[in-house]
Parts: sequence; structure tokens; C-alpha cells
Amino acid sequence: MPYCLAEGADALAGPAWGAAPPPWAPGRRETPAAAERDARVSDAGAGPDDRTWCIAEVDIFCDLSEPEMDVIAAAAPMKTYTAGEILYSPHQPSETLFMLKRGRIRIFRVSADGRALTTAIVSPGTIFGEMVLLGQRMYDNFAEALDEVIVCVMSRTDVRRHLLADARIATRITEILGRRLTEIEQRLSDSVFKNVPQRIATTLTTLAAEGRPRPLSPRKPQIALTHQQIAALAGTSRETTTKVLRDLADRGLLRLARGRITVLDPERLKDEAG
Repeated sequence: MPYCLAEGADALAGPAWGAAPPPWAPGRRETPAAAERDARVSDAGAGPDDRTWCIAEVDIFCDLSEPEMDVIAAAAPMKTYTAGEILYSPHQPSETLFMLKRGRIRIFRVSADGRALTTAIVSPGTIFGEMVLLGQRMYDNFAEALDEVIVCVMSRTDVRRHLLADARIATRITEILGRRLTEIEQRLSDSVFKNVPQRIATTLTTLAAEGRPRPLSPRKPQIALTHQQIAALAGTSRETTTKVLRDLADRGLLRLARGRITVLDPERLKDEAG
């Protein structure tokens, strides 16, 4: 059964959520507090070192010199978002390229009957956003912060001037978009050919790989998501996800805690993913 955020098109048509819309609700806008927070971060990041910190380690800039990064950083002010906030929605379209420095972003769509399909999880050090210039489109997608997020934001004009004009950066952007297309194809394939427990195990395996500790670290991979968030990623219900997670925990593959899952046996979890 697909994970549903509403019970049909009629539920989406009316204000079923009252005064507290869910993150994907049409027409949601940033609150004044969020705007004030962004202004404070922008002021705090006014110095060259702070601006460079925002874009440092972003994969498309991996071999730029410090002066080159300074120029790009000056054109990409910082913004912050709290968990659950929407960075982009079809109701707030903008030709903006986001460079993710901290946190994780969920890219998803919502159907007319309220079902959510997650198409990507964006990790720190890469790019996302609506940018026709790059052949990258958000279309009807939403971008939601899974935890506290820091991004650098660049306009279409500055992307053309600073990124596409540099062959090194343009090549890496092409590679990123190609990998992202492959991931979407794999996710769609999983939704058709894998059963629900396999999809949940696949989701956990992917997230654990992204959150893997440093080499030789005694720590086990941890996933800082709720059961409901895991359900949305796997395309099923929270109740089914909780049942599958408990079964995996009873068999020694996972350890469950509030808002956090520790992967105890990654190899067996891969087997469960099919």
C-alpha cells in the first residue's frame, strides 16, 4: 500500500490540516522568523572566510584555488532551514541553484490523491534546484529539509557567469546529473520489482552508506530518521515500516531508538534488500 499523506483528492482540496499545514501543503511560505534567521546567517557570513566555508567541500569545486572559490562564494549567499521546512515547491518556482553544505534534502512529488513519491535524498557537498540552464528541472517536485540545513544559493545569471563558463565545473555538474538520473531509475525499478520489506531494507542500506563512519571507526552506521520518514522514502505506510523495522531489530540487524536507527549488520541488511 503506498504511503499516503492525505486520503484522496477531496482531502487535498480542503484545508484538512487547519492552521498547521504539513510541509508539502500547497502555498506554504517561509515564516517571518525564517526570513529573519536567513538575514542573520547572511550577515554572519559576510566575511570571505565564512562565505568560502559554505562552498568548501562541495564536489563541483573540489580543485578550485582559494581566490576562485572566493569569487564564487561572493555570488552565493548562505541560507538556513530547519527540519521540515520547504526550500522549493511548485507553488514557489524560482530559477535557483542550491549548494548543500550541511544537512539532507528530500526531493519528492505529491499526487492528486495525496501519495508522496521520494525521488532523491540529497546529501551535503552537492547541488540541486530548478535550473533549466543546466538541464535540471524540479517540475512538480518539493524540496524538504530532513534536518537543519545550510545552503548557498546562486541565481541563473551567476551560474552562467561563474559555473558554466568553467569547463571543470560544467563537467562535474554533468556527472552529478547523470548519477542522479541513474538513482531515480533504480528507485523506480525498486518500487515495481521489490516487495515492501525489500524496499525498506534497500532504503536503510542506502542511508547507512551515506552515514557510514570514518574508516577504522568502531561506530556502526546510524540513520537519523523517524519511522514515518523511512516510510515515505520506501513508499509504504508508517505502520508497515514499524513492523518491518521491529522484525529486523529482533533478528539482530538493527537497533532502534527514538528518531535514530543503528545498522548492526550491514551485510545481512543488503541480503534483505534483495
